[in-house]
Amino acid sequence: MDKQKSIEALQFFVTGLSEGAFVHKVQGQIFKSQGFTKLGEKYIGHFNEEMGWVEKFTERILDLGAEVKFNGMKSRELISDPVEYVKADLAIQQPGVELLMKCMESVKDDPITYDLLKDYLKDEEEDLFWSQGTVELIEKIGAQNWLLLQL
Repeated sequence: MDKQKSIEALQFFVTGLSEGAFVHKVQGQIFKSQGFTKLGEKYIGHFNEEMGWVEKFTERILDLGAEVKFNGMKSRELISDPVEYVKADLAIQQPGVELLMKCMESVKDDPITYDLLKDYLKDEEEDLFWSQGTVELIEKIGAQNWLLLQL
């Protein structure tokens, strides 16, 4: 087992996921302040879920005997329009799932890390499918009708 590959993969997700989770939290608060309570709660819940994965990845890095690092957050633009945000989030999720699959390939000789990333992939695919379905629903019923469902 190449521990360094596992540590690097997990460290990458600790940093990137922390950043993404924080954005989801703030976006959720923005949507709630706009009156879109359901959508706001969805993204705040998503923050909590993602931070759970950060904890699991951090624990695994520590189990492997490495030091956890936080490489800081990149600046990300917040989007006040809920429809535009769902579309922007989808654009990030699709390549993210592909990247996760590639990372899994690099740690396949570490069954613990592989299984952890596999469980995370299931969660990310579920989020991807929700976003894809939501964009399709918006296209079918229109943005205003969809926004009414988010109140």
